[in-house]
Amino acid sequence: MSTASERLTIPGDDRQYSPTRLDGWLELVNGPKREQPEKLTRARLTALSERARRVYNDRRDVWHANLGPFKTQQLLELHEGLSEIVGSNRHDGDKAKPAALVDAYPGIGKSTAVREFGRDFHLREIELRGATTAAGHRRVPVVYIALTGNTQIRGLNASICRFYGLPTIGDADTLAERAVDAVLSLRTSVFIIDDIHFLASGTSNTARMVNQLKFLSNTFPVTLVHVGVGVRERGILSEGNSLAQELHAQFGRRTTPLTLLPFQVENEEGRLAFRRLLLTIEQKIVLADKYQGMLANDLADYLLARSSGHFASLMALINRGCYRAIRTGAERLDVELMNSVKNDAAAEEARVELAAAIEAGLLSARPKSLSRKKS
Repeated sequence: MSTASERLTIPGDDRQYSPTRLDGWLELVNGPKREQPEKLTRARLTALSERARRVYNDRRDVWHANLGPFKTQQLLELHEGLSEIVGSNRHDGDKAKPAALVDAYPGIGKSTAVREFGRDFHLREIELRGATTAAGHRRVPVVYIALTGNTQIRGLNASICRFYGLPTIGDADTLAERAVDAVLSLRTSVFIIDDIHFLASGTSNTARMVNQLKFLSNTFPVTLVHVGVGVRERGILSEGNSLAQELHAQFGRRTTPLTLLPFQVENEEGRLAFRRLLLTIEQKIVLADKYQGMLANDLADYLLARSSGHFASLMALINRGCYRAIRTGAERLDVELMNSVKNDAAAEEARVELAAAIEAGLLSARPKSLSRKKS
């Protein structure tokens, strides 16, 4: 029976913040890196007291829930494209800065990837130019906001003011002036606007979306990095002869589309990249019976089928698998355990077709070059 001291609460290492607020963004940028818990053998696990085991498992839970981001080839290519756009946008204030549009399927990890770019850019700017401006204000190189359903111009401006901690009272023009003053005072140079597909969402509001994005470009002397789903399909980058299409074309001329692709295993390069990711994740997993090749060899095809190559689905599956492995005492990931782990609906829907292709030998995540070496 546990003593009173053993029943004391465990604070944990959960970091509750919102990157859409300045304090939260600074926590994301400057927060200390988590330390990977030590991998204990089963004998050492058994020797722990009940409380010590709970503390250790709690540390493992929060560790597995926050794995990454991992420098995949897709992420590196996206960061290279963003760096080129942002780094070359040294235009004076009287010139509109070209924007970037990161448009990709949901669950690919695009928001995480773009936030990581913003974090790196923020740190580089502070290192190069100092934490304060010449006027003595805090330097805030990056603003990150995430939109909600059917956001209009006033709501967009309010989100920017809310990030800075400014009042959100007033009409759209008042909020815009307030936000511009903050941009100039705090020397902000990049706006990351996530979920822009929520801008004036509706069946006939594509033109309004274009107008809102043009408003941002004309009002704020920053590089705009838009992040969304299915934005290009709405035609906002298309050219045409009508006035509306001409507005779209003008926006398209100022915007460079980028994307983040799912993992592709149709060729050897893709299979090797997927394997490198699984090997990297393996090194980060803290389970007593983890072994080399647990993911990359024994579960590669299984994880491909369960995640359909989408990074968010893959990481959710592994995180939940580790949680179950700890709670059940399995202390390893295998097909039997993973079959009891639930994943998102989209991944589960694609699972049957992918699993059938793998079973028929039409698809595999395992590199053929490694198979030949073993034989």
